[in-house]
Amino acid sequence: MSINFGDLNRGMVIELDGQPWQIMDYQRHKMQQRAPVTRIKMKNLLSGAVVERTFQQYSTQFSVADMSNRPSQYLYTDGEFFYFMDQESFDQYELTKELLGDNLDYLTEQMMVEVVFYKGAAINVNLPTHVELKVVETPPSFRGDTAQGGTKPATMETGLRVTVPMFITQGTVIRVDTRTGEYTERVS
Repeated sequence: MSINFGDLNRGMVIELDGQPWQIMDYQRHKMQQRAPVTRIKMKNLLSGAVVERTFQQYSTQFSVADMSNRPSQYLYTDGEFFYFMDQESFDQYELTKELLGDNLDYLTEQMMVEVVFYKGAAINVNLPTHVELKVVETPPSFRGDTAQGGTKPATMETGLRVTVPMFITQGTVIRVDTRTGEYTERVS
């Protein structure tokens, strides 16, 4: 399906040079007595590279990428591959560390995610906005130790390091925002 510049939206996935690109930002500049220039900042969903490209045609056409998302459950890892199970068909998909990238910091076994498919092949996962992770290591807090805002570093069960308030102890389950990687609240 072909679309014009006016149909572009942030988050939309288009296909350029045989690869899927997610639109992060776009602008159209029209100078006097010149053809309009379309500048798009986009992320390659296969490699993770972020680039900015400029298109200098009068009528720029884009094609929408063949993408689909399927609700899945993260099962386990064997060290090389990470296995997910489709919740509707019970098919299993495997993804590598390179494809998952920073999403590994938030994945725990039995977690529900959306597996992203491009032309029928699994390429990544969409995480929920907030995940619950258990604190496995954090220094103890001492009474009166709040001169600098009352925060300390903590290591989660996945290896992610976040800054948490002083009252958080080892074994506490906290909610972390997957978009920013920041502590949001204590769960238990």
